[in-house]
Amino acid sequence: MSETRIERDSMGELEVPASALYGAQTQRAVNNFPVSGQPMPAAFIRAVARIKQAAARVNRELGQLDDARAEAIDAAAQALIDGEHADQFPIDVFQTGSGTSSNMNVNEVIAHLASRDDLEVGPNDHVNMGQSSNDVVPTAIHLAAALMVKEHLQPAMTYLKATIERKADALDDVVKTGRTHLMDAMPVRMSQELGGWASQVGQAIERLEDGLGRVSRLALGGTAVGTGVNAHPEFAAKVAERLATETHLPLRPNDSFFASLGGQDAAVELSGHLRTYACAVMKISNDLRWMNSGPLAGLGEIELEALQPGSSIMPGKVNPVIPESAAQVAAQVIGNDGAIAVAGQSGNFQLNVMLPLIARNLLESITLLGNVSRLLADRAIATFNVRRDNIEAPLSRNPILVTALNSVIGYDAAAQVAKKAYQAGRPIIDVAEEETGLSRDELETLLDPARLTRGGVPE
Repeated sequence: MSETRIERDSMGELEVPASALYGAQTQRAVNNFPVSGQPMPAAFIRAVARIKQAAARVNRELGQLDDARAEAIDAAAQALIDGEHADQFPIDVFQTGSGTSSNMNVNEVIAHLASRDDLEVGPNDHVNMGQSSNDVVPTAIHLAAALMVKEHLQPAMTYLKATIERKADALDDVVKTGRTHLMDAMPVRMSQELGGWASQVGQAIERLEDGLGRVSRLALGGTAVGTGVNAHPEFAAKVAERLATETHLPLRPNDSFFASLGGQDAAVELSGHLRTYACAVMKISNDLRWMNSGPLAGLGEIELEALQPGSSIMPGKVNPVIPESAAQVAAQVIGNDGAIAVAGQSGNFQLNVMLPLIARNLLESITLLGNVSRLLADRAIATFNVRRDNIEAPLSRNPILVTALNSVIGYDAAAQVAKKAYQAGRPIIDVAEEETGLSRDELETLLDPARLTRGGVPE
């Protein structure tokens, strides 16, 4: 057995690993919650450490905490912010619903690092001064999510949008058969098709930006039940101001601490925006898979970059692995959002009691979407090749082109032309010339696929 030492908390004595930087409350949680083996996200732990650092600085400024302890807490918290001691946060995600165990885990580690022979730093009295787990954990969720959206997800989405737009510009001359209900429809330019993808990504960025305004409202200062008991009257505003300066986020105390503690509406809303973007990612991924299908028996409009063998039994098979990965990410994010919605309903009076689950799912969704956005951009969108022959041949035989003749010969007559062309497998222009009395020159103008992509009524 590994060596242990005795730690004490309000419930008594407990053995903890001798090398651990945490204390008895963390160990109790480790013992109590052997559920998933998943610790709280590293971004969440860093956010809690940021809160502890800002709180120590403000409590010092307000005369609540002496210089020596404030400086020691500041330095210890900075180490955690820098990613040090990451193995000292072993508590399972599926723990007490307030996240108290993880808040105390951070308090104990900081207190251990800050204490020395001539200075005792307490996890509750000093590191947690002016705070409660009930306001720290919701604040950490908002802070971590806002930072990850700004630093990780939005840049990746912007990169994906720009990559799609560049590809669209390069393919503006490619006219293809449009499809509705997976059936042949009027022609479109590939630049128009990809432009739709870019717009979906762009609008998702706008939604996230809007949602961040509400995520930037913090619970810190509400302490146990929203009344702010044991916190200096200026504590909430000053900590929010410090965090805003350090992170360049528009952070401020929420208008109602009771709303921040009892509800998680801003996190639910942000997750909903992530779900919406996940739907766009799924749509783009499925379009890519359909366009790449074949290469002989499918649409075969594009050829995605060959990245790895596609089968353990069929030599030469290559699959659309990046869109498949992206589609799975989208499915996971949609599932995460469902769990967050249930968790968001779990506010009872003055506290929501599914906070760790919200933190875990929200931060995972942001991470996955950011990663897969860049993957889609670099290994699917930027690198696919157009198979022009496979696009042009069916386009010339597409009987739906006859739609352009509706205003000239009428819907019913146009439908008969389309039916005959389809049954005979002949180009629509040949059948239309025989059936309508329109000249070849007139038909070439009316049925020109490129002209049809510009819309409007023929003159």
